[in-house]
Amino acid sequence: MAPSATSTTSYSKYEIRKRDPNPKTAVLLVIDMQNYFSSIAEPILPALRSTVDLCRAAGIPVLYTRHRHRSPEDYGMLGEWWDGNLIFDGTPRAELLPDISRRDGDRVVEKITYSAFDGTGLEEVLKEMRVEEVIVTGVMTNLCCETTAREAFVRGFRVFFSTDATGTSNSDLHEATLMNMAYGFAYLVDCQRLMAAFSPKC
Repeated sequence: MAPSATSTTSYSKYEIRKRDPNPKTAVLLVIDMQNYFSSIAEPILPALRSTVDLCRAAGIPVLYTRHRHRSPEDYGMLGEWWDGNLIFDGTPRAELLPDISRRDGDRVVEKITYSAFDGTGLEEVLKEMRVEEVIVTGVMTNLCCETTAREAFVRGFRVFFSTDATGTSNSDLHEATLMNMAYGFAYLVDCQRLMAAFSPKC
């Protein structure tokens, strides 16, 4: 999970379907915006904060995730794949970044693998909230964000994937995920589209 900076590009060339989120049935997922990923997270912070603000103003609940490991028993394949370079609970790198518009009372889902659904109870929480749609933001675009989006789709949630409030280690990986998401899993959105979608209609 070696962090480094990336930038986002236009996604219109990948877009196949268009749809706006429904604020009455949507939730915003902010994936793993932690100190460990600070170099990746920094470029997308303005878009992420704008997305959070737009969703809150539209009445959409915001949930955060935090990736952390506590013992070798929970490393799974990540320990082998990343040669032990993991995010360990209780260290500064495991903490959420301070400037991600989190409020007291916002739920934080703790996870130990790429998916925010695997063993976390997130699906049950969303069903209790009567959520039908998820908007995915955060890091890394091609790992935890993509895996979470795919799992949400196969679990029956309509998925919206942010193009400007997600980030990863390079633009090729970012755009590959956008292509995959648009083809088979998610509607692509950005701050501009969300602003238009949530603005009062005349």
